[in-house]
Amino acid sequence: MKKSILLLLFFSSFVIQGFCGEKSRYKKIYLWQNVRGMEVNVRDTILFAPKDTAVTETKKAAVVICPGGSYHHLGMPHEGFASAKWFRSVEVVPFVLQYRVAYNCHHHPAMLEDIEMAIKYIRENADDYGIDINKVGAIGYSAGGHLVTMAGVYGGSRNELEKIGVPAEVSLRPNFVMPIYPVVTMQDDICHIWSRRSLLGHREYTQELKDEYSMELNIPDDMVPIYILACRDDPVVIFENSVRLEKSLAEKNIPHRFAVYEKGGHGFGMKDGWFMKETHWNEDLRNWLEEMNIIN
Repeated sequence: MKKSILLLLFFSSFVIQGFCGEKSRYKKIYLWQNVRGMEVNVRDTILFAPKDTAVTETKKAAVVICPGGSYHHLGMPHEGFASAKWFRSVEVVPFVLQYRVAYNCHHHPAMLEDIEMAIKYIRENADDYGIDINKVGAIGYSAGGHLVTMAGVYGGSRNELEKIGVPAEVSLRPNFVMPIYPVVTMQDDICHIWSRRSLLGHREYTQELKDEYSMELNIPDDMVPIYILACRDDPVVIFENSVRLEKSLAEKNIPHRFAVYEKGGHGFGMKDGWFMKETHWNEDLRNWLEEMNIIN
């Protein structure tokens, strides 16, 4: 027993060191700092931006990384900074978004405001990071997958920043999105209850409200390209969430890829665990990014 505990502590130390090492590459951008009326949110919303980015003549793509956590908390190490490390390896400039969640008493539209503010920051400061403003994407895991899909769905028609008096001269919509084992629907039969409660708060959910935040029911004709990944044996978010999203995309001929795995469960992120070693799923994602001319 003692030996097992020591081994666990030994391997855990490597995980922590890896997380801290990657995190140290980023500076904190307090997106709501000096924004009138948003002072209380300054510490809850942080965009982790690269400290050192080699600016070259060839502009690079960028990605906003939205960890999951049922819209209640955030899996920053394995879904946030592990993803950032991989995107750096394929020459995509990564930004990890610590968005507001229910743990700190935040509900919609706080999360959508945060990702729109992150995209605004990236596009307005694109030259400093060597970024192509037409290649700003977003990847999200679980509830974060719902958030990035929502940014793709509503980013072209809803300006949440305008509602709170924040001007934006750039598009607040990502150019492509990648929901990974995503929460998709708010419908009673297969929704992830905790995510719905955290997103919409404790209230009576009218059918109109559930429909509005069920992404499969709101795909616009000009939806951005989308990469979906899900596992059939997901014990947390029912696989049918992704099936319904893919069906809606196919019906509207939206460019997309649906990567399906028989086994993998939920919450693996981009950590170097058994699922990554067995599937190398990020290589399929890389191929898709190349096919979409997002990376070379």
